[in-house]
Amino acid sequence: MTTAFPSLSWKAGFLAALATIPPPTTATSTTSTSKRGLAYLGDTHTGDDELLYSANSSLAWYYNWSPNAITTIPSSLPFVPLLHGLADASSSTLQSTLGALPSTSTHLLTFNEPDGTTDSGGSAISPSDAAQAYIDDIVPLRTDSSREWLISHPATTGSDSGLSWLREFNASCWEIDAENGCPLDFVALHWYGDFAGLASWLGTLYEFYVTNGTSSSSSSSSQNLTFWITEMALPQASADETLAMMNQSLSYLDSLSYVEAYAWYGTDRKSSSWDGYTGGNVAVFTSGGALTDVGALYLGGEKDGFKAGMKGAAGRGFGVSWAAAVLATVGFALSMS
Repeated sequence: MTTAFPSLSWKAGFLAALATIPPPTTATSTTSTSKRGLAYLGDTHTGDDELLYSANSSLAWYYNWSPNAITTIPSSLPFVPLLHGLADASSSTLQSTLGALPSTSTHLLTFNEPDGTTDSGGSAISPSDAAQAYIDDIVPLRTDSSREWLISHPATTGSDSGLSWLREFNASCWEIDAENGCPLDFVALHWYGDFAGLASWLGTLYEFYVTNGTSSSSSSSSQNLTFWITEMALPQASADETLAMMNQSLSYLDSLSYVEAYAWYGTDRKSSSWDGYTGGNVAVFTSGGALTDVGALYLGGEKDGFKAGMKGAAGRGFGVSWAAAVLATVGFALSMS
């Protein structure tokens, strides 16, 4: 069977026009009502990125336990810097580092799990040392003339020891500054466990900060505090149990007006180096780059076009751009004419 191709002049014009078409780009969701964030664990797979940062994705912000943004993540996705420990807070380059961030970066997280050990990812800071550094280095950032930041208190582990640390931190704050203590704009917290525990821990901190007004001299400012759950997951559970916990947690957190943001711990591929504690069922991608049930739900579910088993185009092996692929096909056709 002989295939008829268009005339050479038509083909040349078509190729010239096609070459001017830009390749498809990955758009980032700008849905301001979404609370969901990306706790960036180092996933560098292009196919995963295409899904995480696609136009329909529910992700509305990200952080990476660092004051430095990730250059490969679209700048349209707001970055939230974190001062992990005392060295970050007292760094001579802190002002320039924060000043270089895009204007969409407005919130600043402080001191990651200071009641935890460095081996477990914590910053291992005593309450008194944290209070002094917070007042000396972090509070001034709220009213800095060059750029003002909304700041959080340190995010402790979701445990009795975490609550005890916060109480001691608060007491130290008022001892150092009897008039102001350690002012804050939002509360950051972590939770690893089932949904009932998450709701209980959130309620405990709401009582500590808002009901009792522990960290503020003004009841009105306490009432305006918002809450960010910057790490949450159900460790070492089955896939079904993990999915059920996420489903219940997302619905609950979305319904609470004082919860401003949250991030699932596991936005990477299964069997990555980070999942020794949590187990692989918290991962949003399989080891091969396909969305898990948890991943599809977190990105928005079927209503937003995400289904378990989906892969980004690069993950399916289509790394060549659309325009290049079509050009190659038409070029082959020309060679056959």
